[in-house]
Amino acid sequence: MPKSAPSVTPMMAQYLEIKAEYPDALLFYRMGDFYEMFFDDAVAAADALDIALTKRGKHRGTDVPMCGVPVHASDGYLQTLIRRGFRVAVCEQLETPEQARARGSKSVVKRDVTRLISPGTVTEDSLLVARQHSFLCAFSEIRGVSAIAWTDITTGDFRVQRCPRVSLGPMLARLTPREVLISESIDDALHGVIEEAGASPTVLAPASFDSSSAKSRLLRLFRVASLEGYGDFAKPELSAMGAVVDYLELTQKGNLPRLRPPVSEDGSDSMQIDAATRRNLELTRNLSGERSGSLLASVDRTVTSAGARLLERRLASPSTRVSTIERRLDSVGFFQASPELARTCRKLLRPVPDMGRSLNRLSLRRGGPRDLAAIRDGLHQAELIAAEFPDDGLPAEVSEA
Repeated sequence: MPKSAPSVTPMMAQYLEIKAEYPDALLFYRMGDFYEMFFDDAVAAADALDIALTKRGKHRGTDVPMCGVPVHASDGYLQTLIRRGFRVAVCEQLETPEQARARGSKSVVKRDVTRLISPGTVTEDSLLVARQHSFLCAFSEIRGVSAIAWTDITTGDFRVQRCPRVSLGPMLARLTPREVLISESIDDALHGVIEEAGASPTVLAPASFDSSSAKSRLLRLFRVASLEGYGDFAKPELSAMGAVVDYLELTQKGNLPRLRPPVSEDGSDSMQIDAATRRNLELTRNLSGERSGSLLASVDRTVTSAGARLLERRLASPSTRVSTIERRLDSVGFFQASPELARTCRKLLRPVPDMGRSLNRLSLRRGGPRDLAAIRDGLHQAELIAAEFPDDGLPAEVSEA
């Protein structure tokens, strides 16, 4: 990327200064009603989006490649870029042209990056698949002991588990994350494992994985004096969780999503399925990587997005704990014995909106009236559903829900 020179225009000097802070991301530079891209960003984006590549003036004697997308239609273009593994730094205008001119006739409108969008940090409904999780993972290794942490920032789910390096591939095949964070101190061999799972690897500085700093981040995030109430976390687990939080602070510009307290998972509680077996069984995806034709597509009769994601999680990670299996069977038996109640519940659940995702968008200050309405409507439907159930005799899993 060329560096600014005295001959560049004030606007281009501003662009180059901001771009230098985000060398690994496409810079969506807001200019009125368009997000413009220049230089190598423009070439890459024009090719990925199949849009016209034009030029805007010259820089150091050569034409400046340029392309742009309308702000009002940017979600569709972002969706294409994110699915192709790009990261996008969204640079907004922080003042009006009139405010800029008030500071001087040649003043440039103040701009800055308000958000860094990556495959694992998408929150907009238009960029998400409603019936699938959107996991962001972090893999950490300290003195031969490793762990993986993952979160879906659209719902706030946050989990961690010990994960030997040899188990990383099967674990990623189970989670199907969008993005995996790794330290630059880890060898490049993991890149292939991550990409084979269909995820984008993102390399962070070793400081992001420092276990002591990670613990401080987690204490600050959850506003507690100790993590003991959440579990006994070893250094690799703290490191992985801390890297997730650090990355979210970076990409969300300090405006963290509403994360639930971390849950430590025990790998022995679920069936261990290697990536090849999982692929051939077509549990949640067919051999082409699509949902259609899989076991999940065949049995999914859920009527809400949250229910579909829960079913996918349970099929992808079958429990081996007898007590858990019995609890689930008790719930199935309860509704089989009460078909009328089951039909009523399905009818009342059908209009329930995706409250979890709406709540997290609101926590990130990206929500709107529709998200507020989703919370309102969801709570109203919850009252109607609760009124249909008897006061006692409910299976544990039903009463807790």
